[in-house]
Amino acid sequence: MHDAIKIKIILGSTRQGRFSDKIGIWVLEQIKKHQNVEGEILDLKEFNLPFYDEIKDKNVEKFSQKIKSADGFIIIAPEYNHGIPAVLKNALDWCYEEWNYKPVAFVGYGGVGAARSIEQLKLIAIELRMIPVRNTVHILGNRYFPYQEGKITFEDLVNDHNETIHDLIHELLWLAKIFKEDQIRRK
Repeated sequence: MHDAIKIKIILGSTRQGRFSDKIGIWVLEQIKKHQNVEGEILDLKEFNLPFYDEIKDKNVEKFSQKIKSADGFIIIAPEYNHGIPAVLKNALDWCYEEWNYKPVAFVGYGGVGAARSIEQLKLIAIELRMIPVRNTVHILGNRYFPYQEGKITFEDLVNDHNETIHDLIHELLWLAKIFKEDQIRRK
């Protein structure tokens, strides 16, 4: 039997009062329902990565090692002004080979469920030689904003997405297993 599949859940926002941390915990709980899988949240706020300038520091090295050790990723993606948050783009830019040949999935939230942000992230992922999965979770504004206003509970919000998160994780784990086994054979 091979080692557990390691999935890193990247919180794509560092803003005060952000929502990505709540979604990240929910995604981690869904990951834990699967056997032989280890989930871990990578909070960009805790890594405090400097703005990309090709001079690595201890924070970059620590982040790079976490990315290298992963078999796949789920990125929690908000959308800022029709695009991805600068802190998330900066984190993606700090690594290259560490991302290569690993699947990535996206969970987005906001007015249009971060659809434009995720579309951009999929293009960036391809350039980083990652494999973006088709299934995506979009938490749309018609449910996200009532939650933010206290009109519905978090459970009501995420229960709308139980089937899609299941499909996303299933596809991500399937690909992660294939690529992990391929890497083992290459060694």
